[in-house]
Amino acid sequence: MSEDQLVRAVGEWRRPGVALAEALAGAVREAVLDGRLRTGSGLPAERRLAATLGVSRGTVTAALTRLRDDGWVRTRHGSASTVRLPARAAERIAPVSASGESRSIDLRRAVPAAPRSAYLAATERALVRMAPLLAEDGEPGAGLPELRALVAERYTREGLPTRPEQILVTSGTRGALALLCAQLRPRVAAVEIPTFFDALRVLRGAGARLVGCRVTTEGWDLDQLDDALGAARGGLAYLVPDFQNPTGALMTAQVRRAVAELAARHGVVLVVDETMRDLDLRDAAGPEPRIRRAVLIGSAAKAVWGGLRVGWIRGSAGLIGELSGNPLCGPLSAAPMQQMIAVELLGDPDTVLRRRQAELRRQRDHLSGLLAGDDRWHFAVPPGGLSLWLRLTGTRSDTVVERARAHRLDLSAGSRFAADATLTHHLRVPYTPPVPALDHIAAVLDEVCRD
Repeated sequence: MSEDQLVRAVGEWRRPGVALAEALAGAVREAVLDGRLRTGSGLPAERRLAATLGVSRGTVTAALTRLRDDGWVRTRHGSASTVRLPARAAERIAPVSASGESRSIDLRRAVPAAPRSAYLAATERALVRMAPLLAEDGEPGAGLPELRALVAERYTREGLPTRPEQILVTSGTRGALALLCAQLRPRVAAVEIPTFFDALRVLRGAGARLVGCRVTTEGWDLDQLDDALGAARGGLAYLVPDFQNPTGALMTAQVRRAVAELAARHGVVLVVDETMRDLDLRDAAGPEPRIRRAVLIGSAAKAVWGGLRVGWIRGSAGLIGELSGNPLCGPLSAAPMQQMIAVELLGDPDTVLRRRQAELRRQRDHLSGLLAGDDRWHFAVPPGGLSLWLRLTGTRSDTVVERARAHRLDLSAGSRFAADATLTHHLRVPYTPPVPALDHIAAVLDEVCRD
């Protein structure tokens, strides 16, 4: 390509506060991912490109060196450098919208991208195995027997004996919670403050009045939890004891035993969301014991991909039978093809999960290091999960969110996670983006919190 074509492809590439070589390399990466630069295209000579861009040849050389080291450019002796897409770019842990590769960073949802190679391979295997299903009526029922057996075996392996008839497959954890609400019809629901905002929407949509108990990065307040469960007597409680979203807190075994006793005393159905349970980032990781007699809901959304709309409910065989007969069971179930892909991926989840845990651990530590030691916010490094939970000391979080948007960074204020619209000085900052994007996020927070 000519130098003019490359200049048009990268567009306005200079960025305030970013070294020219790094900004140029980032612009080339963005252009490749957006399709504005085709892989295999030859790059113009460094001297001519530098003159067209209005920078020194050393800047162009440094940018190409970065791209070459990261696998975005291939150079052969005696030939022009060519653009390529490194294999790991297709195996991202953050979607493009959250990585800074689309000129903005959207962190309003802490979600991973799909493990591309593993997902496509699983889809191909699922297609081959779909033939027998196509001869059936297509009604979902409680889920594919193979998937129910696989999930049940996983619970059993982790110390909770489970039979396939104790598993019902749903279209994710929101579908699971919605089906439970439709069946149980709670007038009052106890929730953590803060908690996952979509769960609040499902519970409110079911007509439940919400009562809250405080959770911090240090853990749960048992006195408040006792009061909340008492107020929800005969109703439902929604808890996330494993790397709680958004605080990242991990409930101790002692508190889990106390919660089970309190729920039994108040006659409350405990619905425990285990979506984050696989994202254990501790060096000596080991699953915590589950809360006794709780109804468990889980999904592959965080460990695999949010687009794999497959979740499940683990409960007594009697409850699962009742849920299977609910009119909403079918609409809230996962499509057969999705379930078959889940069978392929969940049959051997360790390869994808280990890589995901290693990358999240590195990115958590990087962002924590960037933000540590600043009196404008306080936070604890979470033992797992996807985000930091910042307590801002001098600025309201909605102000920070508004200011950050001007820097093309979208964040979620703490009040979004609070059933009572409190937590106005808290901010959730996911560490799912790659390191360069985390550097930019820290720089934006520094800028918008200066006043």
